[in-house]
Amino acid sequence: MLIKTVLNRLEHFKSFVFGAVTFQTVNGSEALIIEIKARANSKPECPECGKRCKKRDTLPTRLFEYVPFWAFKVFFQYSPRRAACPVHGIKVEYMPWAYGKERMTTSYKVYLARWARRLSWKETADIFQTSWESVYRAVQHVVEYGLANRNLDSITEIGVDEIKVFIGHKYLTMVYQLNAGSRRLLWCGMERKTKTLLRFFHEFGKERCQNLKYVCSDMWVPYLKVIRKKAPNALNILDRFHIMKKFNEAIDQIRRGEVKLFKAESQENVLLNGRWLLLKRPENLNEKQTTRLGELLKLNISSIKGYLLREDFQRFWEYKYPAAAEKFLDNWITRTLQTNLEPMKKVATMLRSHKPLIMNWFKAKGLLSSGAVEGLNLKAKLTMRKAYGFKSPECLKMALYHTLGKLPEPLCLHIFS
Repeated sequence: MLIKTVLNRLEHFKSFVFGAVTFQTVNGSEALIIEIKARANSKPECPECGKRCKKRDTLPTRLFEYVPFWAFKVFFQYSPRRAACPVHGIKVEYMPWAYGKERMTTSYKVYLARWARRLSWKETADIFQTSWESVYRAVQHVVEYGLANRNLDSITEIGVDEIKVFIGHKYLTMVYQLNAGSRRLLWCGMERKTKTLLRFFHEFGKERCQNLKYVCSDMWVPYLKVIRKKAPNALNILDRFHIMKKFNEAIDQIRRGEVKLFKAESQENVLLNGRWLLLKRPENLNEKQTTRLGELLKLNISSIKGYLLREDFQRFWEYKYPAAAEKFLDNWITRTLQTNLEPMKKVATMLRSHKPLIMNWFKAKGLLSSGAVEGLNLKAKLTMRKAYGFKSPECLKMALYHTLGKLPEPLCLHIFS
């Protein structure tokens, strides 16, 4: 079977035919060169309007890198024509295998981008003996195509959160679609400010914002203000994950304070190696940890009081009727504010100030949770680790869209998924 026969099955370009196939030396290594010729009497196509125009002249021969065959690099060889378009002037003709002045074919870009989703960009470049910049351009092309052609209709549930990036207090605001079966990254932007989230809603569009039914977020005040203003029809939910995270932070703060006190008073540190005993859910402890926790629960210390308050609050999520849950919440807040545990009192005050948003969890019948958001955040952090760190915010966002965006790709018959 001839190589041209295989190519005609994979890459059929209208108005162009494959010519001679030869071995030549390119950049010091042997490569397969496949000639492309325009069909006889065919006219060049204007890249702006798509109309066939009169040929002006022919440019020097160019090489376009294609998907490698076996151990050989492959290049298409073609001499582009210039079209004399009556509307747009003199333009280099449209070539269906590559865009503009790019020297990589679209098929090769998609091929590299698919591997770059599995491996780090550097590993992909090393395997295919190309440069990191070539892999970046391939991913950039696929992402830009996907963002321009994705469907943003029928989105009714979104989640908003932030992840820490780079060195220092640098954050990336992440907006995800949470509809069942369509969970993906919709948008990301540097920093976690009011104007950051405002940019998302501006790009998302007023009509789509009106169609939002649920927004899952944490208690970051700038987010809450923007969501209330830009998604007035949506139910803003502060769910179980973010609330219980505040409880754990309070318990850990109490524990650290007591450990310092034991040390200052030369007392035995009964909380030694007890951090995770207090922070983990009881059902997640092993047998040895469960025994040790049972011993700690007999002690009358502040860390255990905070732990018991948290475990008592867990009953809140088990209520089926919002009125009963609200009554329990009010009672729990009152009891906690009467203790001398300052970190837990701060949690109680926070719950009281965000009570309407917390009760929205019951209006959504517990079906929407930021557990999906945290899962996507975990994948985002894995993407950053796999890449060994990105120096540029644009590179980072490109990688995140590529991995988590579920973007449509340019048509390519080289499927390695």
